[in-house]
Amino acid sequence: MRQSVRKKNSTAPYLSILLPLYNEEENIRLQYEEIVKAADQLKVTYEIVFVDDGSNDRSFDILSSIASRDRRVKLIQFRRNFGQTAAMAAGIDHSRGEVLVFMDSDLQNDPRDIGKLLEKIREGYDVVSGWRKKRKDNLFIRTIPSRIANMLIAWVSGVKLHDLGCSLKAYRGEVIRQVRLYGEMHRFIPVHASWVGASITEIPVNHNARRYGKSKYGIVRTFKVILDLFTVKFMGSFSTKPIYVFGGAAIVLFAGSILSGTAVILMKILLRHSMIRNPLLLLTVMFIILSTMFIMLGLLAEISIRTYHESQSMPPYRVKKTININRP
Repeated sequence: MRQSVRKKNSTAPYLSILLPLYNEEENIRLQYEEIVKAADQLKVTYEIVFVDDGSNDRSFDILSSIASRDRRVKLIQFRRNFGQTAAMAAGIDHSRGEVLVFMDSDLQNDPRDIGKLLEKIREGYDVVSGWRKKRKDNLFIRTIPSRIANMLIAWVSGVKLHDLGCSLKAYRGEVIRQVRLYGEMHRFIPVHASWVGASITEIPVNHNARRYGKSKYGIVRTFKVILDLFTVKFMGSFSTKPIYVFGGAAIVLFAGSILSGTAVILMKILLRHSMIRNPLLLLTVMFIILSTMFIMLGLLAEISIRTYHESQSMPPYRVKKTININRP
């Protein structure tokens, strides 16, 4: 279970709005004002948790000024840039809400959509994902690569969402706090949630063009997503029994060694072909060595998986400073 600094008390808000950020000094104040305006209309108690992922501009100073006037604003500052996944993990750890809503800090997500997400949560869903039907991003650099990545993720993971890359999502707290985040797995949170039996749906949300600053993502992100898919598939299908995937590969390789070895022997007997000069002999030896190595890798993976599940993991971030955390 996730280690958390949350305190169980009657003052805990119903809604936690979590915003990871990195160098967004031009957007922060406007983002805060729009969130407050939208959240006040929901008639629920809420908190706004900003996670400063090691910004080197004035982002933290601006947030500190806002937090000093509004105790609903919680601020976490990292010692350095740990990445969006770590920032989201910190937001989860330090939030107290019954429902958690994630969104970007660049004004591209519309806070007015939070109410729509909460409606679906109240209908009984555990995860509600935003779907940017009409994206305001560059078509070739961001939109098309994102669509390709989403199709691949849906195919591999079995979670049929159109826009896993959309940051605007709502989670039931009891579900999201069972999910552990590492590396760059933030875009796969709904997939992780599905592993613990969460019910998932999606709704269309608004998407605005970036007003200020520069996007932190490019086309390289799509290739990272494809690489991360290997991890997601492995963790989803073989996280408790990795010997199955390594052992399966070993069996295929060993079967190949038998076939090639048999061919070498038959060529020697029937065709008087030299075994030493036969390239299939080298292939046979290589298959045997590789199958043995895959079995060994599978056993090592089994040991590592047991260590992973039985050990107490440290959080993937280091906090430098917090403001208004744990204050009612």
